[in-house]
Amino acid sequence: MFNSKPPRNNDNEAEDAEQKAAERNLIRKCIDFHTPAVIDINNRLYYNSSRSSHVRNAPYLQPHSAYLRLMGMPISTVAAPNASTAFCTHLAHVTRAKNSTPVMSLSWTPGGRRLLTGNQEGEFTLWDGITFGFELIMSAHDNSFRNMAWSHNRNYLLTSDAGGNIKYWSPSIAPVQSIDSHNGQAIHALSFSPSDTKFVSCGDDATVRVWDWATHSEERVLEGHGWDVKCAQWHPRSSVICSGSKDNLVKLWDPRAGSCLATLYGHKNTVTKVQWNNNGNWLITASRDQLIKLYDIRAMKELVSLKGHNKEVTSLAFHPLFETVLASGGMDGTLLFWNLGPKGSDEPAARIPYAHGKMCRRGLQ
Repeated sequence: MFNSKPPRNNDNEAEDAEQKAAERNLIRKCIDFHTPAVIDINNRLYYNSSRSSHVRNAPYLQPHSAYLRLMGMPISTVAAPNASTAFCTHLAHVTRAKNSTPVMSLSWTPGGRRLLTGNQEGEFTLWDGITFGFELIMSAHDNSFRNMAWSHNRNYLLTSDAGGNIKYWSPSIAPVQSIDSHNGQAIHALSFSPSDTKFVSCGDDATVRVWDWATHSEERVLEGHGWDVKCAQWHPRSSVICSGSKDNLVKLWDPRAGSCLATLYGHKNTVTKVQWNNNGNWLITASRDQLIKLYDIRAMKELVSLKGHNKEVTSLAFHPLFETVLASGGMDGTLLFWNLGPKGSDEPAARIPYAHGKMCRRGLQ
């Protein structure tokens, strides 16, 4: 009689059993923020309310493991900022996805308990932000991810792909709306207006487009770049959009009139990233010429040019609490931390060579 069942491979079964046993016994690292939170509450109740100066002055932390029990939350040092506490140079954990496809974009979910990543296959991957464990993978786009952006009220998520498609998502990662735009070209950046009623997109069709959130309709097409537009971001306080292109130019736009307000000629190669600081007074630009430039947008003046990367700069991110701390990632996988402002320096304050095996693609959070 013909047996339709394939013969069992005892070696494979043994390997699977060993792998499952190892996963059960695996001790995962996690971040426990409860003890620092209790320390901060105690400091506010005890140190700040005391009239004695020697009590109000909290002990200084020393670079020794014995002082870990005295370490509070990062926000506890904002009143007397010490930028060195914001340089994340210690590797906490390495997590690998089941499929070895490049991660094109990432973002924390509202509340910061989970990390959301988008890969080159157009799939969402959800990770636990405390134990760093894999939680969920789902198909989101037909093409490779390019960017994702949360609204300021954290109620909706926008994503874009290499085929000119923009999708709306709810906080539970359920699809809401889909829009095809930019003539089917890749959309590299998305950014919400301060009121969350509009958003901006840019793509390889050399245009920057302004959209109405509620009606899902296109309101303005900002034309002026001579090549692919690689990055765009809405001002955090005003009706101003900044964009950077493959034509080496950085442009400032008025989205209401659809006109170009100013053009910055500081770079000699493709502008890969633009980033406003929290109050919108500073503008950071990065380029394939390995430079990062800081502009004071009030005076339209270049304050400093930062040199430290050996290859093109691909990602930028300001610290959420310390406005003078900037992190940058390069094509060679190096992460640099910078301390800007009057007390800062034009040299990297901290460096992590080969933080990633190949490159820091597009996202820092």
